[in-house]
Amino acid sequence: MKQLITLTAVILSCFFSYSQTKEQDSLTIQLAYQKQDSAKVKTSIELIKVLFNSKEYQKALLYINQSEQLSVSLNYHEATAELKYYKALIYTENNDYYNALDNYNRSLSLFTQLKDSLGIAKVNNSLGIVEIRRGNYNKGLQHSLSAIDIFERKNLLNELSSAYNNLAEAYFNTNQNEEALDYNFKALRVREILKDNEGIKISTNNIAKLYALRKEHRKAIEYYGKLLTYLTNSDSDKILEGEVLPSIGEQYLRFRDYEKAASYLLEGLKLNRSNDNKKGILKTLNSLSDLNLQQNKVRLAEYQLNEAYQLTEDVDDDNLLLDHLKLRVQLDSTKGNFKNAFNWQREYHDLKAKIDEANATPIVFDDPLDIINQPTITPTENNTANINDKTLKRYKYLTYSLGALLLISILALLSVFLKRKALNANAKELAATNKQYKLENASLLEQTRHLEEMNQVKDRLFSIVSHDLKDSITGVKAFLDLLKEDSISQEEFDELIPELSENADNASALLLNLLNWSKSQMQNLEPKPEQFNIQEVFAEKMSLFEKKVNQKQIILLDESIKDYVYADRSMVEIVIQNLLANAVKFSRVGDVITISNRERNGNVLICIEDTGVGISKENQEKLFKNSGFTTRGTSHEKGTGLGLSIAKQMVELNHGKIWVESEQGLGSKFFIELPKAKPVN
Repeated sequence: MKQLITLTAVILSCFFSYSQTKEQDSLTIQLAYQKQDSAKVKTSIELIKVLFNSKEYQKALLYINQSEQLSVSLNYHEATAELKYYKALIYTENNDYYNALDNYNRSLSLFTQLKDSLGIAKVNNSLGIVEIRRGNYNKGLQHSLSAIDIFERKNLLNELSSAYNNLAEAYFNTNQNEEALDYNFKALRVREILKDNEGIKISTNNIAKLYALRKEHRKAIEYYGKLLTYLTNSDSDKILEGEVLPSIGEQYLRFRDYEKAASYLLEGLKLNRSNDNKKGILKTLNSLSDLNLQQNKVRLAEYQLNEAYQLTEDVDDDNLLLDHLKLRVQLDSTKGNFKNAFNWQREYHDLKAKIDEANATPIVFDDPLDIINQPTITPTENNTANINDKTLKRYKYLTYSLGALLLISILALLSVFLKRKALNANAKELAATNKQYKLENASLLEQTRHLEEMNQVKDRLFSIVSHDLKDSITGVKAFLDLLKEDSISQEEFDELIPELSENADNASALLLNLLNWSKSQMQNLEPKPEQFNIQEVFAEKMSLFEKKVNQKQIILLDESIKDYVYADRSMVEIVIQNLLANAVKFSRVGDVITISNRERNGNVLICIEDTGVGISKENQEKLFKNSGFTTRGTSHEKGTGLGLSIAKQMVELNHGKIWVESEQGLGSKFFIELPKAKPVN
């Protein structure tokens, strides 16, 4: 049966959606060809209603703003009032109550000037909804009551459904349960006529809850049972069913029908667990533990209460917590743990006082006779009060005397205590001062050591750069000297141009790299990390070695992928350039150099691999040390031997690692591992 209802609802929903779309398209086309007159405004209002009902609020607001300008220019006040009303409805749906109230009041003012009773009623009903949502229940009642009379006379069922429901909610929140029940029944009757399934479920649930509060348990079970017949297999209905089943179980528990109570509670617990409805699970566990305590199943009740207690931290519901604390008192009293029971009892009363204070409303005397009718004190009561006052005074004097003696004793003890405390404080202060001095000295030594290391790194770096720069500039100068002295022929000139160009390119690249790096490191050698695409660095650095690679007839392969590194870009550029230079330096004709990167342990792993001459095990141990170890390249290229030492320090400054895997005669693989994102300290 539930599946049939669900299928019917889906079919009707699709048909309704199609009808709305068709109507919307028709009105949009009609609006496009109308003149700027009142007929266009009317068509626009019809379109706005369709858009509002299909929850297309932004589009509806667009048409409202356009139509409002036209209606104001035409002095079409009826339309302006209606447009402001729909604007207020949209603000209400978006919980923007400030703008909603402003537009409701403007709309109400216009409807009042036009003496449009239905318009006034519509606005008052909506104002009632807003005020009730904001917790202003008395204001909400006034607005809704003023609207209902007109709705009833005109038999406007949709409006009555909303108004009755608003009044029921307002009466319930002001503890007027009789009136709340009456208006819920009225809302239910109207919603049954309208065949408003969602509205029927809300009203039936409210009626069942009110009967439960009135302790009319069989009536509550009857309406909870009716509510179950309206539910479908939708997610929202499953959550509602998870609330209803334990509620029925609670009602059976009230007149000690334990078998039926257990059946509904266990079914509710199973459903709430499958829905992961923590509030429903907490409510059901409370009721199950109550059931088991009544049947003297103490161990099972304790197990259920322990699970429920863990959920109270996630579920923000003071009333459920209050029920839980009450059951805790009962459990520990049954077990004989009276100290625990007393602590639970104290928590229970503290929470109950907090709830009562939140729900408390000041007593207001609407009629002066109410003040006159307050109870008065009789003469006999006055005499008794006088006698009690005399006895009370005697006890007061005795209490004051004992209090004075106690105060003197306390002052004497306090004086001794303060002196001792002052001595202890001085000793602690001296110890703390000494500790602070030690920490400051250690910090200064660490800073000094760090600065010395940074200076060594800078010196080595500039040694490398200056050496390479000197070679390039020397080559250029030698060429210029030959040219100046007319010592070379045109053919020799043409042959030397590529070498001159290469030297100039190398010098330019070195200078640019040095300038970029020194610019970012002007203050100190501390890295300035940023997130950047490592593939871009590979491309830039590979282009620097293009000519040298061609000269040595080396194959340079780029197998990199786009990925991001979190490090000082200038430092990483220097490291990559150094490793590429070494790979080119120690590769022979026809060898292959491959650049790649991949993810490893959440970091970026960079690999620069060559099939060159390789490195012996003995020399591998010297590579990253500050010894200045170097060998000549395959074309007798020179080096300072400090490049890899600097590279290692720069990588480690950026929270990375560098290592080599090599076999003599078969080539080398240099690996760099760097973080993808800012490391967590």
